[in-house]
Amino acid sequence: MRIDVVCSLEWFRRFMILSTCSSFIPEEYLEDESIFPERPTKQGTMYVEAEDKETLRKIRDIEFAKVSNVLGVIYTSKSGLTRLKWRHTKDALGKLTGEASGNSVVNLFEAGILDEGYIRKMRKREGQ
Repeated sequence: MRIDVVCSLEWFRRFMILSTCSSFIPEEYLEDESIFPERPTKQGTMYVEAEDKETLRKIRDIEFAKVSNVLGVIYTSKSGLTRLKWRHTKDALGKLTGEASGNSVVNLFEAGILDEGYIRKMRKREGQ
């Protein structure tokens, strides 16, 4: 499904966590909005472009980084079926664009990024 929405950085962070590490992210990292999961390209890219970034810890294939002043985020699923980019626009908001698999659409909904109306509209558009 094609994605083209405006959303907060925190909502996209929640999506990334739901999609990759919700079962093992440390509670203190989950609660800290400045800590993001990252992953190398060969395993499905998760990369945060920020003015300041410090890697805190690696758990499994995920590195957790403390960031400030985020400019953009790139997310590609391990399967490659989901490819999303978030670009900062104003304050904590940004433009999220790309392609999302069915599983990712569910996680985007759970994170609060997509609502039922958007999903219905896009499914109808893709069916034409």
